Amino acid sequence: MDLFERILGIILPVFVIIALGYGYGRLRGEGVRSDMLAVNRVSMDVLCPLLVFTALAAKDFDLAHNGTLILAGVLMSLGSGLLAWPVARLFGYDVRTFVPPMMYNNCGNMGLPLAMLAFGASGLGAAVALFMACNFIYFSVGIKILESGRASSGTHVSRWKFLANPMMIAMIVGMLFALCRVAVPQPLFLAMKMLGDACIPLMLFALGVRMLDVSLKSWHIGLVGAAVCPLAGLAIAWLLDQIFGLTADQRGQMYLFAALPPAVFCFMMAEQYKQEPDKVASIVLLGNLAALLFVPLGLWMGLPT
Repeated sequence: MDLFERILGIILPVFVIIALGYGYGRLRGEGVRSDMLAVNRVSMDVLCPLLVFTALAAKDFDLAHNGTLILAGVLMSLGSGLLAWPVARLFGYDVRTFVPPMMYNNCGNMGLPLAMLAFGASGLGAAVALFMACNFIYFSVGIKILESGRASSGTHVSRWKFLANPMMIAMIVGMLFALCRVAVPQPLFLAMKMLGDACIPLMLFALGVRMLDVSLKSWHIGLVGAAVCPLAGLAIAWLLDQIFGLTADQRGQMYLFAALPPAVFCFMMAEQYKQEPDKVASIVLLGNLAALLFVPLGLWMGLPT
């Protein structure tokens, strides 16, 4: 019962804020999307990068200690794509539609807040490390899959373009600070951390509003994707758990990461590449609804009893 209450205490605040964002969007109608553009821009360009930087540059973050966890994140992202590939072939789905969302889970909007609630502020650095690994795989391998067979298309994104993103810049600089053990002056660090912490509820609220843009039009592929993404991740996490010598908190972080649903960002990339965005939208919507089942499962597998 104690473990059940802990899991409930972790996931309920997250889904309540998402539901509030969705309800606000429904109440305000179409105008809310333009209202949220400025909020999302500030969050993605300033607040989230500061959250990432302060997590990595914190005195208690040890890059070497989290190296195995970063490797686990890379293997889970790649492995989920490999497991999803034959499933796409089996059901006759376009690999470019189905596989990339299986490789890029919602480790930002949903994963970081859940990690904060489950493991406290000290666990945020490990969650950011997993987030970094997932981003690297998606923007290198995942984008290549989206671009496959499109040599004549005008849509092309450099595999290294994502490194210019404020989030990735914050990760790189934060890692350099962690490696070199550079201490940020305490008043400056606290100011940056206060701003960074503000993005956690904002990301969840924005996720709820963003869910208005996705639909159940292609419900079949949505149901399959909603199950394959977390189940593939959890299967690989279980295998890695038998191989790697992870601490209790690292195990919990790994299983939580594995259980997360496909990211809303996958829908945005499908729109950009005109890669069946309606089907990706269904995968994202049903996947995030299914997170009510799979996230508790991941926490149950990863948290100590």
